[in-house]
This record gives sequence, structure tokens and C-alpha cells, in this order.
Amino acid sequence: MLMKEFSISSKEAGQRMDKYLFKILNQASKGFVYKMLRKKNIVLNDKKATGQEVLQTSDQIKIYLSDETFNKFASALAEAPMGKQTADLHSESAAAGPAAKMSTVHHPKPEIVYEDEDILILNKPVGILSQKAEKNDYSANEMVIDYLLESGQLTRAELRTFHPSICNRLDRNTSGLLIAGKTIRGLQEMAEALKSRSMQKYYRCLVAGQLTQDAHLKGYLSKNHQNNKVTVHKEAFADASYIETAYHPVKVYKNMTLLEVHLITGRSHQIRAHLASIGHPILGDGKYGDKKINQTVKDSCRIRSQLLHAYRMEFPDGRIVTAPEPASFARVQTKLAKEKR
Repeated sequence: MLMKEFSISSKEAGQRMDKYLFKILNQASKGFVYKMLRKKNIVLNDKKATGQEVLQTSDQIKIYLSDETFNKFASALAEAPMGKQTADLHSESAAAGPAAKMSTVHHPKPEIVYEDEDILILNKPVGILSQKAEKNDYSANEMVIDYLLESGQLTRAELRTFHPSICNRLDRNTSGLLIAGKTIRGLQEMAEALKSRSMQKYYRCLVAGQLTQDAHLKGYLSKNHQNNKVTVHKEAFADASYIETAYHPVKVYKNMTLLEVHLITGRSHQIRAHLASIGHPILGDGKYGDKKINQTVKDSCRIRSQLLHAYRMEFPDGRIVTAPEPASFARVQTKLAKEKR
């Protein structure tokens, strides 16, 4: 019986031991993994473990299995969510061997606006998914992983047990700030901040008509899963989610307004549907917008997507991160500058 040893990196620290083992032995049943723990065929820092231990940086996991058994249960690792194909991670030797052949497909590089040891925040362009919907999609998630690999912050071997991931989501045609967790700790902290709403999120958008006063909108949102469209209601009813959206006019024009929107609750299509429900849809929004206005803006300003941008994030510790509005905002405002009130 041979021993295989795994050292826990700072990226992997913070997860339970059994969850880590399920990634290593991803073809084994949970029962088999727990049996190996009970029999001390898998140990943590040379001591018996239950699998419920929270892993710390530099912890050592030793797995005592024959090569045949180990390869059987670790031979079909899940495909890494990357644009560039990963190296063969089926053995320890592969991690140190030559890198896999890289894809020749050109993919955009992320525009990083903030980065520390645990997270990074990128300015997502219009047209990019936050996370892949189909197997061959290249989303912001793959963009982040490729960036971390190319910058030497992540190794292909580490992808076996930890995948950096996008923490929040934006629609394909919404641009702006996306958070990615570079470590387990980063993912956990951002998930808690988003769930507790201790992180404040602000958007910029151009809407039809004039809005001259601040407002705080409340309502209830229901979703039609067949057409992926939501409806805003004034009264509560079964299966409807409570929503809050506040806004502040930044610039008012004759036929449009630049708003800063505070997304208080974060529901699917909330900003787009909430503003449309009060008669001020976002320009370029093909799902909730005004077709005639959208066609005018498309023809005169070459706009083919909704003018909605995740502009600013305010963290609980006082950090503020912003991303500049895309060029499409400036084109529309320049075109309509002579009509400003």
C-alpha cells in the first residue's frame, strides 16, 4: 500500500476535510471515504480524523491506498471551469509535468479594479456571462481562473481541490463590478456579506423620461420561468419576493435621466423591472424597455444592450470600489447633451 500526501494551501484552507476528500476521490462514494477515515487509511497530520475538521494552511493529509484503488477513485476528475484546457491532474506526477497544450482561441482579459489576497473585483463588459450556462461558454468565471493561472497565483494542481469562483452575478448585457473569491476564505466572507446585505451595491443606468426626485421603491416580484421574465406587484402574494430599490437622479435630460440606483434587495432583473413598472424603463432593455425608444437609441447611438452598469460597491469595513461607466453611456449623453434641461 502506497501513501499519497496533500498539503493544504492558503486557498484551500477553511473547508471541511471531507469536502476536500470528495474532490480528491471524486469517483468514490461518501461511505467509502468515511470508511477509510475510520480505518485510518486517511489521516490528518498523522492523526485519525472524522472528516468534519476544518482544514488549516499547511495541514497534511495522507491517503494510504494502492495506486490501482487511488486511480480508480480519482481518475475522472471534474472538468475545470476554464477556457484553456487543464493539464492531466490524475496523478501527482502530472502536476509537476509539462503544461497541457493551450487553446489558441483568443479570450478577453479581465479588467481588474481591485485585488487582495482573498478576492478580486473585475469590471465585466457587456456580452460576457457571469458564469457559464453551456459547457463551451467562456464566462467571467473562466476569465478569472485564466488570469490567476497566468499570473502565477493559482496552479493547475490546486484546481483539483479548489476553484476560484464569481460571488455575485450580472446579466449578460449588464456591465460592471463582479466579485470573485480567490480563496475559500474570500468566498465565505463575500457570501456572508452579500447574504446579510452588509455590502451596499449601486448601479448607474439611463432611463426613459425625467426623474427629478430621489425615491425609494418597494414591491413584490414574481418570475415566469418559461420566458425568464419577472413582474412587479404592489401587493404580496404566494411565490412573490419582496423587493426594495432606491434611486437618485444624477443628470436629467429632456427625454431621459441618468440614475444612480441602490439595489437594496437583489432579485433577478429587479432594477430593470422595477423601473419599467413606474414608467421609466432602462434604455436599450429589450425585455422590459420601450421598443420605439430602444430603436431610436440604437439607430442614433449604436446601442444594442441595456444601459445598466454595476457602478459602486461599499464594503462593511469602509472600502469603496467603483468601475467607470462604459463608453455607451457617454455616447448617448453626448448625443442628447443639447437637450439637457
